[in-house]
Amino acid sequence: MKSAVENLTPTRVKLNVEVPFEELKPSIDEAYKTVASQIQVPGFRKGKVPSKLIDQRVGRGYVLETAINEGLNGWYQAAVQESGIRPLSRPEVEITEVPDPTSTDGELKFHAEVDIRPEIELPDYAGIKVEVAAAESSDEDVDKALDELRGRFGTLKSVDRPAADGDFLTIDITATIDGEDVDSASGLSYQVGTETMLEGLDEAVTGLSVDEDALFETTLVGGDHAGESAQVKVVVKAVKERELPEANDDFAQLASEFDTLAELREDLAKQAAGSKVVEQGVEARDKVLDKLVELVEVPVPDSVVEEQLEAHFKEGNGHGEGEHDTEEHREEVKANTARAFQ
Repeated sequence: MKSAVENLTPTRVKLNVEVPFEELKPSIDEAYKTVASQIQVPGFRKGKVPSKLIDQRVGRGYVLETAINEGLNGWYQAAVQESGIRPLSRPEVEITEVPDPTSTDGELKFHAEVDIRPEIELPDYAGIKVEVAAAESSDEDVDKALDELRGRFGTLKSVDRPAADGDFLTIDITATIDGEDVDSASGLSYQVGTETMLEGLDEAVTGLSVDEDALFETTLVGGDHAGESAQVKVVVKAVKERELPEANDDFAQLASEFDTLAELREDLAKQAAGSKVVEQGVEARDKVLDKLVELVEVPVPDSVVEEQLEAHFKEGNGHGEGEHDTEEHREEVKANTARAFQ
């Protein structure tokens, strides 16, 4: 097999491939076996029909077409490996020449256009300087880590008051479109403020007591009506708050390997300091990348941008409806996609 690469743009190539008959023949033999298992000829068991009878029944041209269809991806992948290109999209393949079905020689020729990862030359980046925030942890960082640890060992307690941010609720919801119920669920658990269920739910339940309800408009995110606007009724069935264990030596022994709260806080301080160093490293890396992007031009394949646009604005994901799908929003997605690729 021979292959050659023709550069169309900095991010797109045409891969020209020629497969000689000797390399095509194994695929033709497999195609005969495939066709033999699909047809029935009196006097022959299924799969045992001779090649000449297959040629008479379905034509050698059909066998050749089957062989090419089944082997095309393998030859394309071999050509990719041979050429060293790094594809980023599905290839657009065109077959330009096939062997004469009546002959036992000839060759298969096809070309494939595909977007590839561009080759770039890095500039001399020695001496690039960036400034990052100091890697310093504080008592507030330690307190936050301690509260998160206490939260893992907290217990939920029912309260007789309206729901507030951070509370844990049990709710029933019913969604209607044009007055018709389209979805409902009972006994759902939800923490106010997490914004993990439906847009507008937090505002609707805040201030509600047990057995009180509220209506709000939202876009459904799942089910047969995903992406559609609906009116949702939410009923609060229970309001609970998390009761945290007291931060003392007993808690330190329960939640860690340490005997005292002071030892636990010291360890949390070390972890907080380590996290700050990691954050500092990430910030430095991102700023260096920003500098490099300014110094070198990285072409972005059109297909990468188009695929991201299609995925982002796909109907049903919440971005492709109404005011979300604007020219300004699309330009923002294009810019973010290009920056991420670079």
